[in-house]
Amino acid sequence: MAPHQEDVGRLCTVQGVDRVTAWGLLAEIGFNMDQFPSAEHLASWAGLCPGNFESAGKRLSGKTCKGSASLRRCLCQAGWAVSSKKNSYLTACYRRVAARRGAKRAIIAVAHQLLVIAYYLLKRKEEYRELGANHFDNINVDRVRRSLVRRLERLGHVVTFQPAAQSA
Repeated sequence: MAPHQEDVGRLCTVQGVDRVTAWGLLAEIGFNMDQFPSAEHLASWAGLCPGNFESAGKRLSGKTCKGSASLRRCLCQAGWAVSSKKNSYLTACYRRVAARRGAKRAIIAVAHQLLVIAYYLLKRKEEYRELGANHFDNINVDRVRRSLVRRLERLGHVVTFQPAAQSA
């Protein structure tokens, strides 16, 4: 298998990215990731990072800047494909942002995340490892527990903790 075919195969392991999307992504950014010092530089070049317009200490706009229109279109289509899947890290990322900011902003966030994943897959020549839908819950279990207890208490329930039965 040719080296470029391996890169396409590596990108196709990410949920939501098919062969056409992988080739479109590679056609826009290229195979050599040494031209970008970091994933943030690539996202900035692509126009998929949040804007930062500030004047006199006041945050004024968070619009994304103009970048590669075809790359953005390609990644946003993959983001829409991921949004309807189940049990994946990117779907969890979409749902977290969509709940607070809306579907379209969540798609841009997922497109940004896809670009960062692609950068590291191409840079390190690694296979994609799925983190899972509960990745964000596993980061800080105590915070999730406190949040759910507060929610139940707001609904009028009294919550007591009991250790789970250990299976032998």
